[in-house]
Amino acid sequence: EVVGSALNRQELAAEAHRVRVLLPADLPVVPMDGALMEQVLVNLLDNALKFSLPGTPLEIRSRADKGRAVLTLIDHGPGLAPGEEERIFEKLYRGSRSATAPGAGLGLAICRQIMQAHGGFIVADNHRQGGALFRFGLPLAAAPLKTLENEAA
Repeated sequence: EVVGSALNRQELAAEAHRVRVLLPADLPVVPMDGALMEQVLVNLLDNALKFSLPGTPLEIRSRADKGRAVLTLIDHGPGLAPGEEERIFEKLYRGSRSATAPGAGLGLAICRQIMQAHGGFIVADNHRQGGALFRFGLPLAAAPLKTLENEAA
């Protein structure tokens, strides 16, 4: 449901791309804040659509792995510049390949915060066939949602 909602929010922008969604039917239900997870996907899709040429495919895959639900988004854009795999998650950082793309450098930082609040993770890398790959995961077992107030205490 979350993947479908995120794709619907990006529908007009995604029309220029082939989006392939591979979600196993037996993927367990994942405890999460659906609105926040949808925002993570929207932010990632927004970046993928900004940096990929029209007509290139996007792929969303998911699987259960070691007690986590893991989702992967792959685009076929220019990929990440070497050394930027972690930096792109910093607040206000805009990758070296984003000079002409709109944005304030907050989307991926927000994604990281949401994933950490859920006890999950998010990482970025270059895909071996070209483009960027974003992988993020959530624990399958329910965990209390962390808030910024809890973090500061």
